[in-house]
Amino acid sequence: MHILLIQLSLHIPMSHSLKDKRRQIKSLKDRISQRFNAAVAEVGELDSWQFAKLAICMLSNDKSWLDSQYSQIEALLLEYPELELQQIQRQWL
Repeated sequence: MHILLIQLSLHIPMSHSLKDKRRQIKSLKDRISQRFNAAVAEVGELDSWQFAKLAICMLSNDKSWLDSQYSQIEALLLEYPELELQQIQRQWL
């Protein structure tokens, strides 16, 4: 079994309150969770209006499938013009 952990650092420049941030992050988390059947959690920068850190965890018996899912998640992040991807890290557990 292979476990993929993806950690994202995001900048949300148009967010002017925690409410704005939560709305945009919730949309992204729900979309990733539903589309990729992954566990998604906000793990850092909880009180910052314009920054967020997310963790995404996926399990599979096929490592190459997880690699393709990682690429698709990267592409999905580029579809959100209101979010700027600052950093993305991939870990195999």
